[in-house]
Amino acid sequence: MATRIPHLLESYLALPSEYAQILLTSVLGASTNWLVLRYLYTYLRKLNAAAEEGTASALQSEDGLDLEGLGRSGKFVFVDGLSGLFSSPHQAPPTTATPKGRRIIRGARLADIQRELDGAISDVSTADAKTVLIVDQPDLLLAASGEDLTGLALRDMLLGVQEKVHASIITVAADEPLIAAQTTTLEKEHASLVLGLAHAAETVIGLRLLDTGNASDVSGVLRVTAGGGGEEDRAVEETELLYFVGGDGSVKVFGRGQ
Repeated sequence: MATRIPHLLESYLALPSEYAQILLTSVLGASTNWLVLRYLYTYLRKLNAAAEEGTASALQSEDGLDLEGLGRSGKFVFVDGLSGLFSSPHQAPPTTATPKGRRIIRGARLADIQRELDGAISDVSTADAKTVLIVDQPDLLLAASGEDLTGLALRDMLLGVQEKVHASIITVAADEPLIAAQTTTLEKEHASLVLGLAHAAETVIGLRLLDTGNASDVSGVLRVTAGGGGEEDRAVEETELLYFVGGDGSVKVFGRGQ
């Protein structure tokens, strides 16, 4: 089943401790998409059962979650950060209303982004809610905004939003040319963002390709390490595993030699 959670990852997919940040890094050819879907499924599957009672929805994720129903019930908000990214600040908003459970970021200014993220958090916040914020590839903004946006400014904005949620998961690209070279302004700002996030993270989960090249039964390597923001009483179990993403979206995670 595409929704099955690999047992070797169950402990890492559990609800993080309060104010914890988990950083997921990817490289070209080793995307974090499948891992983000597993986080979503782990956190939302119990809420999904309640939202589906007596309802039917055409909007479902690849893992079978009724995201439309969860959005209507105030349990989930999807913030679209792409379709309106290059909108002019003077452009009139569309006349059609955005459905409940969805928000659209219009423009690449940090103020616009933070406003929608804060609004999304308010949409799902209740007295006993443990809201988890998942920010997928915010490093795109550094390239999309030219030299007007710095890694430090973006990180500070994210920090302000993170203070309003129980925990957060952030994905970024960590290809060597973006981190090690640092010859261009974009590379320097990207490295500043990624290294700053890693320093603040409790756990860093990095995906990369096999060092020996491609293999028909292995998609890549998953490495779990402690970040710089962990607490002594919450030690991270560091490990390195192999994973395989099947054509149907299913994922197998296993140790070397298994």
